[in-house]
Order: sequence, then structure tokens, then C-alpha cells
Amino acid sequence: MNAIAAVSRDWGIGRAGELLFHIPEDLRRFRALTTGGTVIMGRKTLDSLPGGRPLPNRRNLVLTRNAAFSRPGVETVRSLEELLVLLEGQDPDRAWVCGGGEIYRLLLPWCRTCHITRVYEAPESDAFFPDLDRLPQWRLARSEAALAHGDTAYQFLVYEAEGEGLPCRS
Repeated sequence: MNAIAAVSRDWGIGRAGELLFHIPEDLRRFRALTTGGTVIMGRKTLDSLPGGRPLPNRRNLVLTRNAAFSRPGVETVRSLEELLVLLEGQDPDRAWVCGGGEIYRLLLPWCRTCHITRVYEAPESDAFFPDLDRLPQWRLARSEAALAHGDTAYQFLVYEAEGEGLPCRS
């Protein structure tokens, strides 16, 4: 499994149910990496998408504790165990955890790779991605040259989990 996120300098990902950044190149990268695969998100992340609709050309799995939740085009998953069963037999490189903060924290131990867009700003945040720089099982594997969108500097980074087998718990 992979995780994908745009994070601030302090690993913030959102505030009041909204993304912190809207960088066109980051959105193109997200689309290119996840199209044709499975995206895994929480209900609030789904609600934050345009019209609250699932992402096109992807299998959309929504992990929620809300037993009554249902939405067209979405497979609702009620537990981590149910999610892992649904993902059995699937190419793990085609499964993408895409938010929010609780979902990242829950599923990070099952991820092998994290594709991070690091934005060099620190707006106020109330949702965060785990700080991979402080987790001993994660290492920065690749970084691309710094880019800018207007005055916003950012960089594409790839982190990889060390060790074999799942989950990648420390």
C-alpha cells in the first residue's frame, strides 16, 4: 500500500475540512499516480472532494464508523480488518491511502511507500500526516528539485519503509 499527501512544513494536511494547498502540478501528480488503482479515504475526505463524489477511474474505498453511510460509486468499509480483506490479492502498489489524518495514522503501518508533496509553508492546521522524518522505520528515498507555484515553494518526495513484511510497525 502507498500513502499520498501534500503536507506543510510541520506535516499539516488540512484545516476545517479543507486542504491547505491547491497546487495544480500536485493535483496532476496525484491523478497520474492513483488513476486505475484503489484510493482509500475517510468519509470526511470524500465529503471534501468536489460534490462529495468519488474520484473517477479509481476504486473508491471509504473507511467510516458510520454504519448508515452509503454513497453511489463508493465501497464502504467499516473496519481495518474488512479493508485488508477487500485488498487481498490486489497489487499493493495500486492501493493509495489519501486521507484524512486519522486514516493516515491507522493505515501507515501497512504502507511501504509515501509520496509526499512537501510545501514549504506552515499555515495553521488541525489535521496532520505522521511526521515521517521522526519515525525510524521510514527513510527519504528520493527527492525531486524544488518547484514553485506563485510564491509557494514545494518539492516531491518519496519515503520508503524499511524492513520486510507487513505491517511495518516499529
